[in-house]
Amino acid sequence: MTTAAAGGADEALPADRQRSGGPKVPAPRKAAPAGTPGRAPRSVTGTRRVIAGLFLLPALVLLGALVVYPIVYSVYRSFFDQAGTGFAGIDNYKTLFTDDTILTAVKNNAIWVVFAPTVSTVLGLIFAVLTERIRWGTAFKLVVFMPMAISMLAAGIIFRLVYDQAPERGVANAVWVGVHDTFAESSGFPKAHPLPVAPLKAAAGGTFVTKTAVRAGQPVQLPLVGVLPAKMPGDAQPAKAPAAAGDGAVTGTAWLDFTKGGGGKPNVIDAKELGLKGLKVEAVKNGEVVATAKAAADGTFTLPASADGAELRLPASNFREPYNGVDWLGPSLVTPGIIGSYVWMWAGFAMVLIAAGLAGLPRELLEAARVDGANEWQVFRRITVPMLAPVLAVVLVTLMINVLKVFDLVFIIAPGSSQDDANVLALQLYRSSFGTDADLGVGSAIAVLLLLLVIPVMLFNIRRIRKEGRR
Repeated sequence: MTTAAAGGADEALPADRQRSGGPKVPAPRKAAPAGTPGRAPRSVTGTRRVIAGLFLLPALVLLGALVVYPIVYSVYRSFFDQAGTGFAGIDNYKTLFTDDTILTAVKNNAIWVVFAPTVSTVLGLIFAVLTERIRWGTAFKLVVFMPMAISMLAAGIIFRLVYDQAPERGVANAVWVGVHDTFAESSGFPKAHPLPVAPLKAAAGGTFVTKTAVRAGQPVQLPLVGVLPAKMPGDAQPAKAPAAAGDGAVTGTAWLDFTKGGGGKPNVIDAKELGLKGLKVEAVKNGEVVATAKAAADGTFTLPASADGAELRLPASNFREPYNGVDWLGPSLVTPGIIGSYVWMWAGFAMVLIAAGLAGLPRELLEAARVDGANEWQVFRRITVPMLAPVLAVVLVTLMINVLKVFDLVFIIAPGSSQDDANVLALQLYRSSFGTDADLGVGSAIAVLLLLLVIPVMLFNIRRIRKEGRR
């Protein structure tokens, strides 16, 4: 019994502690730890890689066909001439920096990159911060973001109408003319002028003066033509001869010397002819204005005795062209105008992204700053903006990449007369590659230049994404 117990005790001990002479019992093997690589796991991993490669293959084929091949071929084609048969070296790249049209496109692209993303991001930040404090903020965000739902083509057509030169069609000029006419008196009779047989003659600065000095007691006739019926005052009355005036006053009549339907005689007041109500008349002696008057509804006017012996002058303010607003699509304003339409579309995009980042800010920090005595501007500048810096960087970089390839808005909005002044690289790429005098060598060089301009922005974005991922 003791022996059996001893044997059982030996069996319970490890092999190196069993009694000598007893049976050697090998120690049981330890189980391999989970996750130790073996044949089976390697086989599974290889299979998974093959399956993943098969799923990625269609995307890789499309990527190669639609991205890699065009890039490689564009670089290759940029070293050949217009026909594509002769090697041109770097001549096409020299053209990029010597051709005035392409240089204008490069300059305009620089303006786009600096101003369009910055203005859009700033407006988006302002909208996002302000809409947090108003009850109808959601409705406001919807309205601001709505332009993103339409295409660039539709936006271009809309703003081509907005910037139309005619105030009756272009909204921008309709507003501008309305504001201008509120503070500046508009011309009463644009393009009005006397006939050669009239007692008036043209003078400097667009004025008209009487051919002889006027005298008291001798009615003065100031007949004009060239006034459109639509430009005549609505309350104008049939012209008539002036009433006799005493005290040496000078009297006269200014009227439209034109009879509807024909008839009538020059320099004679006919029954159907209307007075030029509001026409300003000046009496000038020795170059100085001694008296002024305005014609009544029937065209009559009266000047004091000081006008006796003076020349009567009709100042140019009577005849200047009506104010038609700003030439938004002219050479000097076409690029800022198109940038304005871009901001109208993309400020909503910036606002939505920034508002999402703003919603994730820790409110306790903002409240702590307010408790410590910081005003709202200090909270915004010292806390909100620094904490939103990653989101602002995302918006700014995305818009910079977007404006480098802007094409639709410029092509649609800029009229043919101003398209060279509004030119950008993407539009010049289209014109060089598919225009009437296409040069695929220059077009390919422009495409390579655009790629080189986009690459630094993309690398910055990739580095920022990796940096954010490591946090």
